[in-house]
Amino acid sequence: MLHATAWLSLGTAFLCAAIITAHEIKNPQKMTVMNLVWPLTALYLSVLGLLMYFRLGVPMAKSHGHQGGDSEMKMGRKAGPTVADTAVSATHCGAGCVLGDIVSEVAVYASGAVIFGSMLWASLGWDFVAAWSLGIAFQYFTIVPMHKLSPVDGLIAAVKADTLTIITFQIGMYGWMLLVHFRLFAELHLQPDQAVYWLMMQVAMVCGFITSLPMNWRLLKIGWKETMS
Repeated sequence: MLHATAWLSLGTAFLCAAIITAHEIKNPQKMTVMNLVWPLTALYLSVLGLLMYFRLGVPMAKSHGHQGGDSEMKMGRKAGPTVADTAVSATHCGAGCVLGDIVSEVAVYASGAVIFGSMLWASLGWDFVAAWSLGIAFQYFTIVPMHKLSPVDGLIAAVKADTLTIITFQIGMYGWMLLVHFRLFAELHLQPDQAVYWLMMQVAMVCGFITSLPMNWRLLKIGWKETMS
């Protein structure tokens, strides 16, 4: 039953990601990087990610034109970020984490890498390195075009904007991964070549999304991150 549930969950998520990708081909996002963010979000939020895309992402597309100027952005920041603002911000940093985690998990498994004699610690370590690197890259390609910054200033701004949110995302994700490894599947550890493993990873990514929300809200509030929705 768990195996069947895993395949159903993964298949639904990939279908949602495919629907978003197909829609974006005709309705690309104003921020190019968001064309990657939304399908990646659907890989773990599944149907909820699809609903968020059509509710929050579609209005951000080029075909909807420019909505609001600098004064409106300042007014929105003064009033405080909304739930929608925070959710979109979390999907942005989460996409880098998700892509990085998928790449590192496969790489660690394929290479047989270990830290302190354990593949688990190798996965956790390389997950963070890959997630942070890709998360910063995603943020860089958002900030630089938006503010026309130099490469150095853009990199500094990206690190400042996304490091804390990536850490909080990974905390939630690691918490679930450790629970799975030491409690739920303590006797028979899951491996990346099993569908149930990726079902557990989906749950871990949802946990990371939730734990990153307060930090995203705070960084939007103080102006370290820009509202994208």
